[in-house]
Amino acid sequence: MQLEGAKGESLALSVEAGGEISEDENLQEGRVRERRGHRSHPPYPLFIYLQDEKVVCVGAGACAERKVQTLIEYGADVTVVSPEATEAIQELARQGEVTWIAREYQRGDLEGAILTVCATDDPGVNNEVYQEACSRSQLVNVVDDPPNCNVIVPSVLRRGMFQVAVSSAGAAPSLARDFRRKLEGEIPEWFGDYIDVVAGVRSLIKARISGSPSDREPLYLAVCSSDLESRIAAGERPSAEEVYEQVVAPLVSQGVER
Repeated sequence: MQLEGAKGESLALSVEAGGEISEDENLQEGRVRERRGHRSHPPYPLFIYLQDEKVVCVGAGACAERKVQTLIEYGADVTVVSPEATEAIQELARQGEVTWIAREYQRGDLEGAILTVCATDDPGVNNEVYQEACSRSQLVNVVDDPPNCNVIVPSVLRRGMFQVAVSSAGAAPSLARDFRRKLEGEIPEWFGDYIDVVAGVRSLIKARISGSPSDREPLYLAVCSSDLESRIAAGERPSAEEVYEQVVAPLVSQGVER
């Protein structure tokens, strides 16, 4: 995913000599405050690929540690900015899993980031981070501070590649977490394996069956309506090739895809 301004080229803002803020920057910050104060629509749901993308985390306490570990799971290239860090973050830095800049946040630290996560208890820093991220047209989430966010991180249920994200747009995060926990009881752990097999069969169908997507749709539906889910729930782990031969191949021979 490429965001305009993610590398900082779309808007040139600078701190002038002597530490004074330029007129253009004051104007930009005023627009950010105005936009932040007039949100009349809910946030747009979006899943974003972060593999090999630069993500900056400002702060390195217990909350930041959880955020950093999750970002690593999603393949992000994480830079942590904080004068101090938890032992876990320090160990991640020693292992080369993250880059740790051991100092206070400075304007310019967000350059090149697609996403910034701010997890500090300093309202001034939180606002500065939000302002810089917005000036660069970047995504930013300040933990537990919805006015200083242009993205909300939802409560997520994961079953392999299958994910369900629940959000109250910051209005009632505890309720979102409770609802996600209810879903955990409804969607078993093996469901991720089921999705993996379905995805594998789908790839085989796309590779082997010519025609338009609508030609292949009956075959996809046949796989999902087969006994595959109950077999996996019972502990079986058939390969995608096995399912293709058992479910799809007979239909193809009958010309069902046409």
